[in-house]
Amino acid sequence: MNDRTQLVMLRLVAILWIVWGIVHALAGMLTIAGSTADGFQAIADGVPAAELVGEYHPAVGAVLNQHGWNLLWGGGVTIAGGILIWRQDNTAIWVTAMVGGLLELGYLVFLDLGGFVNLVPGTVMTLVSASAIALSGWECLFGKAEQCLALRRYRGAR
Repeated sequence: MNDRTQLVMLRLVAILWIVWGIVHALAGMLTIAGSTADGFQAIADGVPAAELVGEYHPAVGAVLNQHGWNLLWGGGVTIAGGILIWRQDNTAIWVTAMVGGLLELGYLVFLDLGGFVNLVPGTVMTLVSASAIALSGWECLFGKAEQCLALRRYRGAR
């Protein structure tokens, strides 16, 4: 892979993570600021709103707000990671993929596969994070990222 191709791939990964981070940080803020019913309706948007309206124990709202906090900080970390990836910081590729990828994995397993969400925005964001991780892996395996040299040497030794 030549230097120009590697730079374009890193910039694309950076943009994907920044977009993912903005969407999730905003979702976190809205989850914390809204009522418990509004938060559930926003997250589980594939469920009819009338089925989610009701009185919730304050502990349920607190758990939802903790989820909102996790979306907020996770979005912030991936925004920062995207900026660092744009600047060609290879460590940021790994950290951002772990934070964004693991947050999105929970969403995929419990909400996407559970059938509780619509395609937009949730499933699209799953595809965005998966694309960022796949492109990062491709860049790592075939690019010039120093952190990946040991992995490439291992692959070549087998």
